[in-house]
Amino acid sequence: VQLQASGGGLVQAGDALRLSCTASGRAFKDYAAGWFRQAPGKEREFIAYITWSGHNTHYANFVKGRFTISRDNAKNTVNLRMNSLKPEDTAVYYCAADSIGGDNPSTWDYWGQGTLVTVSS
Repeated sequence: VQLQASGGGLVQAGDALRLSCTASGRAFKDYAAGWFRQAPGKEREFIAYITWSGHNTHYANFVKGRFTISRDNAKNTVNLRMNSLKPEDTAVYYCAADSIGGDNPSTWDYWGQGTLVTVSS
């Protein structure tokens, strides 16, 4: 599975942003899809993932209802809607695909190249 993330940019605190990830190659619909992020000097951390069917979603505690993950298997896309952005959300955001899913980035099989989100105060 090849993944291409897009939608990052510079926004102000309190703004919203929508990240998209387009998949190609193997049947994307067979994989869980997730979003992770990595801030400078920090480890990559889990944000959210959605099961292959789209019926179940899982979020990191810090999301606290601000972010929403969704997918469209007909379009081979997974999206992350981010509301009420904070400066501490500044990071490179990565989409990923995996046959199982989970919150441990080391277990995910396929990764996109990342898209930078910068939130100014």
